[in-house]
Amino acid sequence: MFHTFVVYVENKPGVLTRVSSLFRRRSFNIDSLTVGRTEKPDVSRMTIVVDADEDQARRIVANVYKLVNVLLVDDVTNEAAITRDLALIKVGATHEARSHVLELASVFRARVVDVAPESLTIEITGGEDKIDGLLEVLRPYGLLEVVRTGIVAMRRGAKSSAEAKASDATIVAGDDNVSYSV
Repeated sequence: MFHTFVVYVENKPGVLTRVSSLFRRRSFNIDSLTVGRTEKPDVSRMTIVVDADEDQARRIVANVYKLVNVLLVDDVTNEAAITRDLALIKVGATHEARSHVLELASVFRARVVDVAPESLTIEITGGEDKIDGLLEVLRPYGLLEVVRTGIVAMRRGAKSSAEAKASDATIVAGDDNVSYSV
């Protein structure tokens, strides 16, 4: 079963290496990894998707918490969460096939972001199944290049992951400093 972890870390050099090395040392393959800034400039957010059972997922959470610079770990797999992936797809589109490709993009609510004489570049956002579906119907036209961002996830509702974990952790927030302890 795939588990989705949201990990808040201090925005410092070497943190990504430490987190990914932990997964490597434990022989887990990271299926998807995205990292980006948050609303606080000194905190980054990682979304990590790993194939693991429930026991392995609990051990992953415990081990990631032990790492320096890790502020919060949240397994959102069984929580109400929004997950999205973004893909850019360059597909061969001759003059004759262009209208068919545009129609397929429209059906999947994707949008064309670049038009060239022999190709179209399509942007699509959604679940992995939606993106995989579009890729399958575009395959006969010739996929020239595909780039995917990886999964990002966020809890549904008004509470953030940090607020949802407040019952498990003591959160101290200063102006520029965030500290989580368990």
